[in-house]
Amino acid sequence: MPGRRQSGSVEEMVKHTALMTAAAAGVTALLLAACGSSTSSVSSSSSTPAAAASTSASTSASSPAAASGAKLLGCMVTDTGGINDKSFNQSAWQGMQEARAANPNITVKYLQSTTQSDYVPNINTFLGEKCGIIVTVGFLMADATEAAAKANPKQDFAIVDCSYASECLSGAKESNIDQLTFNTVQDGFLGGYLAAGMTKTGKVATFGGEDFGTVTIYMDGYWDGVQYYNKQHHASVQVLGWNEQTQKGEFTGDFTNETKGETVTQTFISEGADVIFPVAGNVGLGAAKAVQDADSSGGHVNMLWVDTDGCVSAAQYCKYMISSVTKGIQAAVKGAVTSAASGSFAGGTYVGTLANGGAVLSPFHDFSGTVPAALQSELKTLEAGIESGSIQTPTKSPV
Repeated sequence: MPGRRQSGSVEEMVKHTALMTAAAAGVTALLLAACGSSTSSVSSSSSTPAAAASTSASTSASSPAAASGAKLLGCMVTDTGGINDKSFNQSAWQGMQEARAANPNITVKYLQSTTQSDYVPNINTFLGEKCGIIVTVGFLMADATEAAAKANPKQDFAIVDCSYASECLSGAKESNIDQLTFNTVQDGFLGGYLAAGMTKTGKVATFGGEDFGTVTIYMDGYWDGVQYYNKQHHASVQVLGWNEQTQKGEFTGDFTNETKGETVTQTFISEGADVIFPVAGNVGLGAAKAVQDADSSGGHVNMLWVDTDGCVSAAQYCKYMISSVTKGIQAAVKGAVTSAASGSFAGGTYVGTLANGGAVLSPFHDFSGTVPAALQSELKTLEAGIESGSIQTPTKSPV
């Protein structure tokens, strides 16, 4: 995978804050190699993206693990959004499956967390099953992951959207944690510029699920991208729902309640916004429903999706999605699992960027003929400028 490992140079460009949240209660109960019980079971169905694979696809035997015949069980603990969240849990599971497909000696499985109290017992269960690597998904799992890594120094871990540099992990650095992070202020910036170029009303909007750094970094980028568009075009497009300078904005308080997403989006639409950018996991599906209803009523409202390509993960709403501001979660997770299988796991920090494909805008899909050619050209120039550093993408949120 290009850019598999980077130093902390990206983080040094980003202003660190102490945005942090309390993670799972009862982390101190995690015992050395403890084997707890899980409140969720591993799916055996292969009919959905949630299928927990127990068999592996055939592939070339050129990898070190394939050559040596070493077997590895890759295990993933979901956050509360669930395996089919149309967002980062689903993307992480896809990465697990891609690792399995790439190496016939890898098998993968997951345990679902329905509440934060499931984190510790789910990790304990996988410790008891001698997983070769345990992948946890999301910053809320920081404390549980860190405690388990400290208690089990020979166990490989990876965590999505969390790092020591971002202060999501806060203790002494555990070398057995692979921190998979994404500099999404960069593609958020592109998304804001795109939204500003597509609005007909002069108003666009964004909102978050919860006020966390991994959420507000997207919103910072979106806000700044709009401001950059205004500067380049002498325009005055307004952003509803967030202000990068004051760090104040709209949050629904969770990542699961679609009704909240629908309600806040209806408010934005009533205030004149015609491009909506939800950064809220499943809550964004409620936003998409509000956009669909408004569009059906002649409102001509569109949106951007987050984390994954919405035309794939929420295809029923593709016709309203100009693009998606995405993370390369699949490739990052696949890389962590395959490195554990090959014996090259080293911990540390992976940072996904525009340059290495870890933070990009998805294709325009249904809007490929609608986004003006001039705007598409500007986005390519903007992307090149961000990659070279000639165009800065400041954020008050940590990478």
